[in-house]
Amino acid sequence: MNTGDFSQGRISSHILRLGLPLMLAQFVQVAYNLVDRLYIGHMDASSPLALTGLGLCFPLITLITAFTNLWGLGGAPLCSIARGKKQEDHAKQILGNTLMGLIFTSLVLAMILEIFQKPILMALGASKATLPYAQSYLSIYLLGTPFLMISAGMNGFLNLQGHARLGMMTVCLGAVINIILDPIFIFGLNMGIQGAAIATILSQFCSFLWVLAFLTGKKNQLPLTNFHHSVDFKIISKILSLGLAGFIATGSNALVSMVINASLSFYGGDLYIGIMTILNSVRDVLFLPLEAMNGAIEPVIGYNLGAGYISRIHETVRFTSKMVLIYLLVAWGILFIFPGQILTLFNNDPTLIQTGVPLFHTYYFGIFLMAGQYVGQGTFVGLNKPKYAIFFSMFRKIVIILPLTLLLPLIPSVGILGIFLAEPISNLIGGSACYLTMRHTIRHLQA
Repeated sequence: MNTGDFSQGRISSHILRLGLPLMLAQFVQVAYNLVDRLYIGHMDASSPLALTGLGLCFPLITLITAFTNLWGLGGAPLCSIARGKKQEDHAKQILGNTLMGLIFTSLVLAMILEIFQKPILMALGASKATLPYAQSYLSIYLLGTPFLMISAGMNGFLNLQGHARLGMMTVCLGAVINIILDPIFIFGLNMGIQGAAIATILSQFCSFLWVLAFLTGKKNQLPLTNFHHSVDFKIISKILSLGLAGFIATGSNALVSMVINASLSFYGGDLYIGIMTILNSVRDVLFLPLEAMNGAIEPVIGYNLGAGYISRIHETVRFTSKMVLIYLLVAWGILFIFPGQILTLFNNDPTLIQTGVPLFHTYYFGIFLMAGQYVGQGTFVGLNKPKYAIFFSMFRKIVIILPLTLLLPLIPSVGILGIFLAEPISNLIGGSACYLTMRHTIRHLQA
């Protein structure tokens, strides 16, 4: 059986076969992302400041992820469509150009952020107390940018060939190594927040080697043959056009995080940035499995679009919508019942926990409404409709969250709570609009 042929067999089987390993990988990725924050949050008396300093780095780390998505989420679905049309040579060209783009972008981005990190961090709300922690972590983290971007950006090319387990191992390998090395560097070698950064880039390097081994191995159906001589600007333009949706989705997260941190610094100070750091960490836990689900449906939709099987696209959307909604309803229940316990996992400071519980409830109210955003976004990318995906990425973040973040705190009776209210309001308006538009779009698809 050709595991990369999604035009045959049960849609649910294809999605689960691709999605469950990816979801497991994403849960492991959660540990990868959280272990730094959990250890740093319990280092010593300076832990709240160190945790806040780490939180100040998140928008820049998210920006790196956005550029990764620009290439990876553009190249992989485009490659899947080409394979659906049996255009294997074109698929190889897409893979090669994606890799070249990731290499170039990672080097330029790391250099720029390294040079200008201090003024950027100050603009994001760093105080004299938290700036040293933020710089200590970020300076080291940026050294691993090429390893992170190449391994994460090219991992989709393993999945679209039906090797979801190997794609899962890309994440698992790095995560396990990071979990092992973190306590050694942070506590054993007494390196604190710098030790966390060193452990992270070493784990990223191992994931990079894993992906490289696949791309140069026998299991890769799209071998890298003279890829560095095959730069094609027409292909690059198409990759960037399709990947722009993922870039804006993640990049707008970075922009919103920057504005939120600056606003929290102005209205509340380091305590509220620390709380938002924890909320964002929990959000990572919550939404990474949904990213995995999108990673599963995009090649399935793209392949069936290329093959002309429209009914299978409808079936994919129906199945995914049910799965995502049920997941988010269960997650919302857990978040509503156990906010204090979740906050305590990151830090034991009584003031942080007492202040954080009501903000926790506010921020995650009605989180199940994000099901519409995720299913709609993944479907638009799979359908090769980047303009729709780009619009709804911008609509929720830029049109709704940013203005609310800036305006709601100006209302005397709302104050700093308004910064946390912006999220649930955007989930309702943005998620509903994206999903309804997607459903209208697929009703008019023609084979």
